[in-house]
Amino acid sequence: MSQAATIEAYHYNADLAASQLDHPSWNYAEVVKITSYWSGESAPLGRHAEARLIWSKEAICVRYVCNQTEPLVVSSNPQTNTKTVGLWDRDVCEIFLAPYERAPERYFEFEAAPTGEWIDLAVRTMPDKRETDWEFHSGMTAAARVEEDRVVIALRIPWNGWSHKPREGERWRVNLFRCVGSGATRGYLAWQPTHTEQPNFHVPEVFGWLLFR
Repeated sequence: MSQAATIEAYHYNADLAASQLDHPSWNYAEVVKITSYWSGESAPLGRHAEARLIWSKEAICVRYVCNQTEPLVVSSNPQTNTKTVGLWDRDVCEIFLAPYERAPERYFEFEAAPTGEWIDLAVRTMPDKRETDWEFHSGMTAAARVEEDRVVIALRIPWNGWSHKPREGERWRVNLFRCVGSGATRGYLAWQPTHTEQPNFHVPEVFGWLLFR
């Protein structure tokens, strides 16, 4: 795996809430650009996003800042008290995390929308099918803010039994995504493009690396 496909997650000594979208700690995190579709084709600037990751002894947090030059595709009646199945059909940011380096086919899917809606899932991919644990519960929280020309979305995922707490220097597998728009012009952006015939994020063999610093 090339160095270009590695994200270095910055360690923060205090616990950060998802709602702390402007906390100074984000300024020290590596900027991860999400500028291509799943196919590898470049996406227009108005759909670009960037992500930053930080972690502490309590949780891992990821914040997305997304250019937004088109109407939002969101629920007219959002609920944030429980997971929203089907969230991936609207505007959403996603992170897939595979804690075990030798088993990238077992990973966890976390999503959040501009409405603050969220979903968490445990996934296992196999050559002929994919298994999803719809009852998986990580304890994640999400927050979002819609601005004039951009959307800010953050997720906080506690080390709540779904995974071991990482050690400094440990590597996980990871990919980051953004879905935006609707209909024929809907865009499926990926940090590490999956290069499938149809939009598909569930391709763990192309995941990049997440290095805990």
